[in-house]
Amino acid sequence: MKGCELIEFEHHDDYEGGLVALEQGKEIPFDIKRVYYIYGTIKDAVRGKHAHKALKQMIVCLAGSCDFILDDGKTREEITLNRPQQGLYIEECIWREFTNFSPDCVIMVIASLPYDESDYIRNYDDFLKLANSGAYDKN
Repeated sequence: MKGCELIEFEHHDDYEGGLVALEQGKEIPFDIKRVYYIYGTIKDAVRGKHAHKALKQMIVCLAGSCDFILDDGKTREEITLNRPQQGLYIEECIWREFTNFSPDCVIMVIASLPYDESDYIRNYDDFLKLANSGAYDKN
């Protein structure tokens, strides 16, 4: 789906463990303005349930696993995140929900903008209108 991409990060593993380094302008294709993480989520919770007007995100499952449902207004796609060497890049105007959390799931979100409630689209019908208006055409 345009506007979303799974990205494999370079990682360095040996018998002592693994390391992934993320840098603005390299693995993260935007200026980093905010980082937060989500943990302790019950298995069947549905988080997210929104899109953004301008914000871009890189989402990394640091531990455990969860499923992302992504929607561009025309297509829905489900992606499982379960490896810290992989990130899910999501551009603006993509509806996202995530669920099916393992008990040890920790999700880190790297964002292109500081928190701004006015950037959120929290109503799915409003999202569909905006997504299908052509304003966010990703072709």
